[in-house]
Amino acid sequence: MKFIMFFEGETERKSIPSFIQRWLSVRLQEKVGVQPVRFNGWPDLFGDVQKKALMHLNGPRSNEIIGVVSLLDLYGPTFYPSHLSTKDEKYEWAKKSIEERVSHPKFRQFFAVHELEAWLLSNPDLFPKGIKDALGEASKDPENVNFITPPSKLLDNLFRQQIRKTYKKVSYGKQFFDKLDPEIAYGRCSKLKQMLD
Repeated sequence: MKFIMFFEGETERKSIPSFIQRWLSVRLQEKVGVQPVRFNGWPDLFGDVQKKALMHLNGPRSNEIIGVVSLLDLYGPTFYPSHLSTKDEKYEWAKKSIEERVSHPKFRQFFAVHELEAWLLSNPDLFPKGIKDALGEASKDPENVNFITPPSKLLDNLFRQQIRKTYKKVSYGKQFFDKLDPEIAYGRCSKLKQMLD
């Protein structure tokens, strides 16, 4: 049995399946897989989500699929109506809109608020000392790191200031996600908690 997970990019595809499997393995008696499906950015995922989800859910191996879970960053997409301004408004509208398009009981849409890297911010001990010390309040409520300076930009700024390097999303993301304790992120990121629950 497995979950199919749709991701908008390479960082997610390389980092998130093992992170989620670590979460599941301590809660389930039987082994459950997480099969990643990578799209070429959010426009590709948004445009093809219905077709690809139904292909898996109605296909010849559908009896092996627990569900299809789609994950996008809340920061980045431009499909939100202009009257929506808060993260909660955008999240709820987009989740409902995409789930209604797919219209299948085994499909769920989720968003990393504001970006996947918010989950990393939940555990400052992952980072070198200068970055860890500079994170401050951002680690206490990482999903409130916002649309103006989303988590990956915050990390890039801190990497440049503190250790004179750039933050490389794919390689550093994989390195840090491999060390991230899902319990810590679960406790500090309410939207991640909803997805994992």
